[in-house]
Amino acid sequence: MAAAAAIGAGAQAPAGDKVDWRLASPLGLTYLLFFATPFLILLWTSLHSGSEQTVFGLGSWAKFYTDPFYLKVIFDTLKLGVLAVIATTILAYPLALMFRASGPRMQRVLVFIILMPLLTSVVIRTFAWIVILAREGVINQTLMTLGLTATPLNLLQTELGLVIALTQIEMPLMLLPLLTVMNQMDQSLVDASRALGASKWRTFFRVILPLTLPGWIAGATLVFASATTAFISQSVIGGARLVYLPALIWQQSMVVYNWPFAAVASLTLLFTVLAGIMALSWLGRFARTN
Repeated sequence: MAAAAAIGAGAQAPAGDKVDWRLASPLGLTYLLFFATPFLILLWTSLHSGSEQTVFGLGSWAKFYTDPFYLKVIFDTLKLGVLAVIATTILAYPLALMFRASGPRMQRVLVFIILMPLLTSVVIRTFAWIVILAREGVINQTLMTLGLTATPLNLLQTELGLVIALTQIEMPLMLLPLLTVMNQMDQSLVDASRALGASKWRTFFRVILPLTLPGWIAGATLVFASATTAFISQSVIGGARLVYLPALIWQQSMVVYNWPFAAVASLTLLFTVLAGIMALSWLGRFARTN
C-alpha cells in the first residue's frame, strides 16, 4: 500500500518540477556519436564533386536532381515502399482479426508463426524466394497446374516479384504492432455496432479500422522504412533491371568510387524515408482530429 501510495504521489507530481536532463545524456551522446557525426560527414562529402573530392560546391546535388534517371530511381524507391505497405496491410488485417477471434492456445501458435521468420536471416529468406519465384518454382507450377496460365510467368527481376517477396519478409513488422493494438480494443464497441444493424464491412471501416489506426501507422512506418532500404532483397530479387537508391549508393561508393555522388544518394534516401514517416505521422494526427 505504501509503495502504491508513493507511486501515486509521484504520478501526481506538479508539472512545474524540473527534469534532470543528465539522465538523457548517455543516449544523447550516443546519438551524437553514431548518427549526427556520420550525417555531418556525409553532408560535407556531398558538397564536393568527382572521386578526388577537389571541387567544392553543389555540383553533385545538381547532377543528381537534374538527371531524369536518378529522379526515376527516387520515385521507384518510394513506390516500392508504398506497395509493400499496401500489400502487407491487405494481408495483415484478416490475420489480425483471426488472431483476435482465436483462443489463447491458438494465439500462442499464431504468435510463434509470426515471429518465426524473424529468427531466420533475411538473406536466407530472400534466396528462398528465388526458388519460389523462378520459372520452375512453386508459384508458376501452381498457376500452370490450375490452368491459369499456359507459360511460366517472369516473376524474378520484376517489381511484382519483389513486392511479393517483401510482403512476406516485412509481414511481422506490420502484424506485431497491429496485434498489440487490436488486443486492447474494446469488444463491446464491435458488439454494439453489430447490434445496431451495421454489417461486418461497415463495422470494420467505422469501428475496427479507426481504433486500430495507431497500430497500423506503427506497422506501416516500419514496413516502409524497411522496404525502401532492403538492399539484399532489392538486389537479389530485383537484379540489375530494377535500380533503387540502396543499390545506387552501393554502386557509386564501391564500384565507381564516386563518394560525393554516393553521399548525395545516401542523404536522399534518408530524406525519402523521413518524408514517408512524417506523412504517416501526419495521417495519424489527422485521423485523430476527425
